[in-house]
Amino acid sequence: MVKRPEHREIDATAGRDAQVDATRAWVKRTFYGETIIEIWDLDFFYGRNRVLHDVSLGIPKDGVTAIMGPSGCGKSTLLRTLNRMYEVVPGARATGEVIFEGENLLKSDPVILRHKIGMVFQRPNPFPKSIFDNVAYGPRIHGLRNRRKLADLVEDALHRAALWDEVKDRLKDSAFSLSGGQQQRLCIARALAVRPRILLMDEPCSALDPKASDRIEHTARELAEELTVIIVTHNLQQAGRVSDNVAVLLADGELAEFGPTRSIFESPQDERVADYLCGRFG
Repeated sequence: MVKRPEHREIDATAGRDAQVDATRAWVKRTFYGETIIEIWDLDFFYGRNRVLHDVSLGIPKDGVTAIMGPSGCGKSTLLRTLNRMYEVVPGARATGEVIFEGENLLKSDPVILRHKIGMVFQRPNPFPKSIFDNVAYGPRIHGLRNRRKLADLVEDALHRAALWDEVKDRLKDSAFSLSGGQQQRLCIARALAVRPRILLMDEPCSALDPKASDRIEHTARELAEELTVIIVTHNLQQAGRVSDNVAVLLADGELAEFGPTRSIFESPQDERVADYLCGRFG
């Protein structure tokens, strides 16, 4: 289990700036590069039931990070913690620190937070609106009214979600007229339209056929060149194809291992992770 740096590594008597610098240096050594989110000592509860146990994790700024593990290990809960989507569930609460842009996002304004950290859910959830209005929804909520700027933004988001060529002549059609895979890419475009720094994807291919899944995976890889993508997947092959780094949670909500995907898949350090990857449980 990944833990905070020990006191001997960071001088508790040093000034705050020195402690921050030392912590970042420790994170860089431990988490393989510059991080965009740092999670410290995170516990998560649904009522009295603890589903995440003392998780510490640094999400690299670049590329795709996959979160995987057996059913019920807290993968989706961890993802939803990163933009506070769990708050719609009565009795759900998180303790610890999740540092993003220098602040603990567990205590920040969730509306502003979700502007910066977008999310795509397991099943496509387009709004009962036109294709155009689905993508324009977020920017309008944040005050954009200029028609030309909205049109340009919608086109750009649909391009980035690899959907523009398929819908450019039918933007006034209902979003429900699209196929399942197209609806999921529309939801990606809707999330991208507010220009997030991070895109969360919660098993985005689980309801799709192999061809549509391939398009989503390809889109995730392309998006990772311009923002941070964090994806939850139960599919080991998908994690191997799409991610640069992988975090493995176990059934008790413990982070068992984190590192470069190839390293974890080829030579896991935790025997339980090796058993999971070999299919001995899951």
